[in-house]
Amino acid sequence: MHYGIEIVPFGTFANPRLVMQFARTAEQAGWEGLVVWDHITFPYGAGDPWVLLSAAAAVTEQLKLVTGVAALPRYRPHLLARLITSLDKLSQGRLILGAGLGFMDDEFTAFGEPGDKKVRAGMLDESLDVLTQLWTGQPVTHHGRYYTLDNALLVHTPIQKPRPPIWIGGDSHPALRRAARWDGWLGGTCDENCQTTTHPERIAEIVQEIQAHRTSSEPYDIALCGVTDPGQVEKVLPYQQAGATWWFESIFGLRGSIDEMMARIQAGPAK
Repeated sequence: MHYGIEIVPFGTFANPRLVMQFARTAEQAGWEGLVVWDHITFPYGAGDPWVLLSAAAAVTEQLKLVTGVAALPRYRPHLLARLITSLDKLSQGRLILGAGLGFMDDEFTAFGEPGDKKVRAGMLDESLDVLTQLWTGQPVTHHGRYYTLDNALLVHTPIQKPRPPIWIGGDSHPALRRAARWDGWLGGTCDENCQTTTHPERIAEIVQEIQAHRTSSEPYDIALCGVTDPGQVEKVLPYQQAGATWWFESIFGLRGSIDEMMARIQAGPAK
């Protein structure tokens, strides 16, 4: 079991300098990864995940850096490929792309982008295919429903080969089938009031469904975000037994003040 922290970058927690402090402290306290949310229109104000992860990469050496989850339909694949390549190089190969279609329709319709989840699901699948082709460093010609490339070549490619790991978000049947194609699945276990919403039994069902669609024997990650008190290993263990490989401790303003959240990070993983 691996342990990291999840930062919900709303309000004051969206400040890159604060995220740098959280990340540096997390690494010193024995956490192994950092997840940052990707949202735009939350009323508290949201930070940019790519800037925040870049800031964290600059002050750490070992933390895995994860988008949780990046709504790929809002990004052009070729620009995202370049961005991720640069971040993977900055972090010396520590990036994990958490990807999804985006569950809040109004974060798309407010900007004239597709509100239909089925459309965004198609964009997500095609975008992932385009990304993986561009990361080969070979010319790419692709004429799809949403994206077109003609002999497009990105010379710079990520440090991680053949590409950074990809974790998929979402617990619908289509999302789990999609997750089975890639390297991991990322989900939450609690709400904004720190109340458990996804129990270990549900995680076991998700793991079983993903494995039923897997065609690869490569290692696979099940990453969960949740809330524990220092030393509360008994809360994590049932999820580990259900198949989880990562636990990310949720750090956010509704849970506590900056000082309280810093103290939780300093206390280290509950293991």
